[in-house]
Amino acid sequence: MSEFHNPSWTPLDLLHHLQQDTPLFVLDVRNRDEFSRFRLEGRTPLPALNLPYFEMLELGGEDDMLDSLTAYLRRELPTQLPRDTQILTVCAKGDTSAFTADALRRLDFTPVNLSGGMKAWAELYTTTPIIESTDLSIYQIARPARGCLSYLATSHGEAILIDPLRHTAPYIELATAHQLRIRAVVDTHAHADHISGGPPLAAHFGAPYYLHPYDAIHPADLLPARIPYEPLRDGAQLSFGNQHLHALHIPGHTLGLTALLLDDRYLFCGDSLFLHSIARPDLGGNAAAWAPLHTRSLRRLLALPDSITILPGHFSSLAETHAGLCSASLRALKHHNPGLLALQQGTDGDFVQYLLDNLPAPNEDYIDIKRVNAGLKTPSEEDAWSLELGKNVCGLAASAANTGGS
Repeated sequence: MSEFHNPSWTPLDLLHHLQQDTPLFVLDVRNRDEFSRFRLEGRTPLPALNLPYFEMLELGGEDDMLDSLTAYLRRELPTQLPRDTQILTVCAKGDTSAFTADALRRLDFTPVNLSGGMKAWAELYTTTPIIESTDLSIYQIARPARGCLSYLATSHGEAILIDPLRHTAPYIELATAHQLRIRAVVDTHAHADHISGGPPLAAHFGAPYYLHPYDAIHPADLLPARIPYEPLRDGAQLSFGNQHLHALHIPGHTLGLTALLLDDRYLFCGDSLFLHSIARPDLGGNAAAWAPLHTRSLRRLLALPDSITILPGHFSSLAETHAGLCSASLRALKHHNPGLLALQQGTDGDFVQYLLDNLPAPNEDYIDIKRVNAGLKTPSEEDAWSLELGKNVCGLAASAANTGGS
């Protein structure tokens, strides 16, 4: 695909360019509040300019919309836009940004437009195999715009879905393509940053939905979940084909967070460990009580074999991915993850204080997302989109500040 002569990119085209870290300048014509909450990010920071479309129309001073846009851009932007870097125009759904791209072409720029806009980008899912064989296959299903990760583990025609995200079609299509029988759907914890696809997918496949019972109570409302679920407790075993997942209850990020260990080779760790950070312990509103739990849980994970492949629930930057895959050995995390380094270098008390000193700002939407995931609230599609707008912020602030952690 040409760098400069394609008038539009699909979200998958955009992902390819972001993964390759090719030079890119973003002209985002959404409203300022939308831009501040959710913007394009790459392996390295993307230069961007936010100019709301309707402000440009008004200030252009012409009756015809394209003429008005062109007049504004001609007057205000020639020195602010690069001539030697690909310009990508972006809006919410791809329409006003396409019009902006037309105006730029009048001024001899060579922009491309993001087809479908930020909505299409937010709904892009990709699937990357981690291992593929009849005996064991693992697929990482990612939502790149939000840094959310989920998994499908298969063996001899049977499978388990782990932490599936809101849009169910990618999982149904993947299971259908491989002719899989879904034996179980599991959420490692009650998610706060995204709406779970677990309950609807379990209903679709006629499979049990597993969740730790501590996470079947909303931490703020103290109301029990109104969704059917099977309790996932420490030491439980979930089987598929000739493989077995072993449940490790590791409270801290939530009271019910439960990792799944596969044959001392792979750890589906939910939101306990990320590649460049560790989870925050404050989303239940009681960080002082949960931080010691989180400390003990992380020490439990540190005691696992160094060779285990860590499969996290999120990434914070495409820089954490390689060939589309986000994973690392526990050995590597022990040497490079800022949170784990802090844990290994001090006492439990030191680490608890480290956690409490570096909590990110709260996100009020997370309380409502937990209500949705507990079946206490049913959002419209528009409300669901709004609740999930922006990046996940499930990681600790200190790690994020140092490395761009999740």
